[in-house]
Amino acid sequence: MEIKFVKRSAINSSKKRNSKFKPLLEAIDKLKPGGQALEVSYTSDKNVNSMRTAVYQHSRVKNIKIKSKKDPSIKKIHFYREE
Repeated sequence: MEIKFVKRSAINSSKKRNSKFKPLLEAIDKLKPGGQALEVSYTSDKNVNSMRTAVYQHSRVKNIKIKSKKDPSIKKIHFYREE
């Protein structure tokens, strides 16, 4: 076994949720400020939290402002872009 020290900057690591939320994140990129909103159905509150976390992390990277509103009566969440 060979062990050596390397610079931390040489390590590429990233947590990506692209596999599960890729269609959602692609749709988020198409939103215009003051334009249409996305309506996404969900099955559990845990799913909503994961979805929101992925969207907010994505928006932070892209430097855009995304807001969301949850409607528990119909089990849908809406995402829209602010200016």
